[in-house]
Amino acid sequence: MNEREKEYLNEFKTYLSVEKNFSANTLTAYCSDVVSFILWLDNKSCTEVDFEILREYIRFIQRFEYKKTTIARKIASIRTFYKFLFRERYVETNPAAFLSAPKRPKSLPKFLTPEEVEQILNNVKIDTPAGFRNRVILELLWATGMRISELGNLNFGDLNLEENEIRVFGKGSKERIVLISDRAKEYLIRYINSARKLIAPGYDVKEPDDESPLFINSTGFRLQNKTIRNVINETVARIELPKKVTPHVFRHSFATKLIENGADLRVVQELLGHAGISNTQIYTHISMKHLRDVYESAHPHGSTT
Repeated sequence: MNEREKEYLNEFKTYLSVEKNFSANTLTAYCSDVVSFILWLDNKSCTEVDFEILREYIRFIQRFEYKKTTIARKIASIRTFYKFLFRERYVETNPAAFLSAPKRPKSLPKFLTPEEVEQILNNVKIDTPAGFRNRVILELLWATGMRISELGNLNFGDLNLEENEIRVFGKGSKERIVLISDRAKEYLIRYINSARKLIAPGYDVKEPDDESPLFINSTGFRLQNKTIRNVINETVARIELPKKVTPHVFRHSFATKLIENGADLRVVQELLGHAGISNTQIYTHISMKHLRDVYESAHPHGSTT
């Protein structure tokens, strides 16, 4: 990789971070994909690439046993990279404009039953201020369907607890309002009034203002997503729940329960912050599966096949 291409890559990183508001994981993956592509080009500059070279690269990566989702992401990375180069006029034409990705296999999101969620919540150790904070975080994930990154980025100015509302900034910095249950609000108020100020002993944690992070770590700084994942992993392992549980599974569980209880699809879309209704419609398949299971267990001739 020559110096000019390193400059392109650094500018591309800034573009993904600032303008596209990509998460750290997605940004790393996209940049890694582009680096692999540039290295594959060998002595040819990335600005001298045409559509046929891109197709040759796609054929190359398809020789490996990548999942379709991985290949689709690699193609998306390259398309985004050349869209950026074209926008900045580093290339005269965009060779990736008509590059298509393989269709991603559709799979139903994994979700928890309300009983399983309660089992996890009730087994979070809350005998320390940090432990109580962790319980509050999981209560909010279950009550709101927020992404873990959205929850981690919450500031005090985003709270409107009188109306049981929280302002969230989702993908692309899109703003929306989510609602919280009375139980989640009570836990959150107890955290704010008591536990938060005890989490970072020995550090000067100032009285919070609107810009202060809602959830902090043991040094008084904003809590990292990794901590939340670790809490879930430790709790699930302790209770030996036979499911892989991630913060996103809480989001899926939230949406699934709403749909099963008859919530309008557009309302669920708004609460989840989905850009299009197609992203939300996958939960209707889960709901139909639930209806089918109920039918088959309750009806004397319940087989639907």
